Amino acid sequence: MNSLLHLLGTFGQIFQDQLFPRLEEELGDMSEHHRQFVRALALLELDGFAAVRSGRGRPSHDRAKIARAFLAKAVFHICNTRALLDRLAHDTVLRRLCGWEQAAHIPDESVFSRAFAELAHSQFAQRVHAALIERTQKERLVGHIVRDATAIEVREKPGPKAQPAAPAGRRLHRKAGGAKAPEQMTRLERQCSGTMSIAEMLAELPRNCDVGCKLDSRGNKYRWSGYKLHLDVADGQIPISCVLTAASVNDTQVAIPLMLTSAQRVTSLYELMDAGYDCTAIREKSRELGHVPIIPFQKRGSQQIELAPHQKARLRERTAVERVFSRLKDEYGAASVRVRGAAKVMTHLMFGILALTADQILRWSRGHPPERCQVPA
Repeated sequence: MNSLLHLLGTFGQIFQDQLFPRLEEELGDMSEHHRQFVRALALLELDGFAAVRSGRGRPSHDRAKIARAFLAKAVFHICNTRALLDRLAHDTVLRRLCGWEQAAHIPDESVFSRAFAELAHSQFAQRVHAALIERTQKERLVGHIVRDATAIEVREKPGPKAQPAAPAGRRLHRKAGGAKAPEQMTRLERQCSGTMSIAEMLAELPRNCDVGCKLDSRGNKYRWSGYKLHLDVADGQIPISCVLTAASVNDTQVAIPLMLTSAQRVTSLYELMDAGYDCTAIREKSRELGHVPIIPFQKRGSQQIELAPHQKARLRERTAVERVFSRLKDEYGAASVRVRGAAKVMTHLMFGILALTADQILRWSRGHPPERCQVPA
């Protein structure tokens, strides 16, 4: 753990003392957004994940440069691709950081659109994020994993609701105390059965655009058309795992896939969730993984179970995920989605998550300075 903090601390010190002065000599004055973009590029290592296209015909445009541009779109909070191209044409520093020496070398909007579709199909941003968490958080012992979901509004017409399957001709029966067949189980029961992989759990979740409804902080119903972003956030406001589903999907149906994904990436102690995750199956699965679940109980009838005082104190850490959602929407473009389809929407959100994760990791490392070795006299 100390070696990781020492590495990240050295990383930031080199940037501040050596790299930024040299870059300003070469490129000119850099704003704080330019510096944040450079730090994110160095930490994320995007070029290693970009596909290299080869073959006959005209050489294709460098996908690594376009991926850097989409990351810049999130860092600079640029609303759409056309505005991004305009910024690249006039911002010489940003253009050269992305890899284009002259404005004439920047591909047109149609190339950016095709490249974005390729990045979405290959889950480029998701793979970069998973590798970043593996490199920087694997050795860390995380105190709290905070889980929650937020509404993602899009300019997309909700699709028709899936029709329930036609009832079978003969009703299936089972013996008292016997195990249920998979078709008799609920989605949450199938996830807890131990027969499904994480990929199978995620593939079963609806991802189409539809209408969601939830209660706001004042108890009023809020409806939106689009999707729902589910996040697991570690101490330091660092996103660990993320899943995009249809807006109408209940949070409990995503808790276990997120839980298992985060458990593969980091070692954690406590899992904090709001009352929307109040479910015995979720608590049991969390304990099976060696975690301590802290979930408020919903009021059922006249019975209200209260958490212990120490659990209430830990539950205050749950505000971390709210701050992450706020930054994603206010600073990294999650409130201005201009693409359609779950894959493209997720890629748009993931570039914002990449920029935020890189920024939070460096902030977290600055808040934990490495221990200095005592040099003998």
